[in-house]
Amino acid sequence: MAIEQIKMPQLGESVTEGTISKWLVVAGDKVNKYDPIAEVMTDKVNAEVPSSFTGVIKELIAKEDETLAVGEIICTIEVEGADSPSEKQTESGQISNPKPEGNQHTSHESQSNKKRYSPAVLKIAHENNIDLSLVNGTGAGGRITRKDLLNLIEAGAIPTSSAGKTKEDNVQEQPKNPVQTSTVQDSKSAAKQETAYSAPPSMPGDIEIPVSGVRKAIAANMVRSKQEAPHAWMMMEVDVTNLVEYRTTIKDEFKKKEGFNLTFFAFFVKAIAQALKEFPQINSMWAGDKIIQKKDINISIAVATDDSLFVPVIKAADEKTIKGIAREITELAQKVRNGKLTSADMQGGTFTVNNTGSFGSVQSMGIINYPQAAIVQVESIVKRPVVMNNGMMAVRDMVNLCMSLDHRVLDGLICGRFLARVKEILEQTSKETTSIY
Repeated sequence: MAIEQIKMPQLGESVTEGTISKWLVVAGDKVNKYDPIAEVMTDKVNAEVPSSFTGVIKELIAKEDETLAVGEIICTIEVEGADSPSEKQTESGQISNPKPEGNQHTSHESQSNKKRYSPAVLKIAHENNIDLSLVNGTGAGGRITRKDLLNLIEAGAIPTSSAGKTKEDNVQEQPKNPVQTSTVQDSKSAAKQETAYSAPPSMPGDIEIPVSGVRKAIAANMVRSKQEAPHAWMMMEVDVTNLVEYRTTIKDEFKKKEGFNLTFFAFFVKAIAQALKEFPQINSMWAGDKIIQKKDINISIAVATDDSLFVPVIKAADEKTIKGIAREITELAQKVRNGKLTSADMQGGTFTVNNTGSFGSVQSMGIINYPQAAIVQVESIVKRPVVMNNGMMAVRDMVNLCMSLDHRVLDGLICGRFLARVKEILEQTSKETTSIY
């Protein structure tokens, strides 16, 4: 009998950790290879983790709602008919993997990935003058994770080398880069402030609601976006009277013929995708020392449930018809609400469109879906009196398009031109000019 380890898989190209939201097995259960054993949640997707072996579950090492780095052991399984040295090592305790504490030194032999740093880790270390050689990582192979550094900052136990201190002192005496110094100080004060407000007291009658893994992932992603991307906002008013009349005349026939609804949102997604093709600068991402302008136009759409938010992706939206986009919106929304969304459905988004108007909002400021450069909120279509070009008053169907942008990547001029083009496309939408198919 051999004891094998099942580890946290990587459920996306940029995913570094996952949370066990629910175990589907208990110790002693017999499972076949590829049988689902746990539900895992990341900041991008919920997915089932399959067993890598056929055997009997020996021990569930990770607890529900516990977050582990990719590659960490989540459980062990007893496999028949195999003689593995890992079994002997397990019995003698040689492969036990206790999490290191503090910032003790570790050998290169036992931590092969220690010097592999992600851009997020390097950024936090630079801003807070952290000597990464003195940090003990909890990731796979000793790799240092973003969570490791944030924990050190919150605890006030930032390891700095004497050389680092000397350099910091020199910067204070001769401030060659006051912006960087201010950023370091702001980051430290923000971390202290977050610690101070992390646990407000509960009063009699208050209800304490445990934070779910999904909510933790949403919170982490939103905080990262707000901390790293300097947000700016703009709004443009659009007259969609012709669009509303066009959809009204064809929506019933469309539903009978196609079997799904022709929503206003499909028109907006198509118009934005078309404008992105004409303004490729908007379809970009910040990458430290460069800006990556994405070739594909993949529109992320926000889909909410009662307690969660998911952002599936419409791939190559600029190449799809309004009908095709409407179909994908319906299918992706159904997947979210039925818990069938896969990792592939969440990958590759380059720009996000949020249908905030679906619940009555008329103006909002969205948080950018990191690492994208912008997000557009499509608000409610409302009837308002408008002064026309001839000076006469008319009741028109109006909608606000609210755009949040990463000011590292984009400026107001290009974003204003982009929104103006979206406005032009929508205002010219009619039976004579726009085909659904």
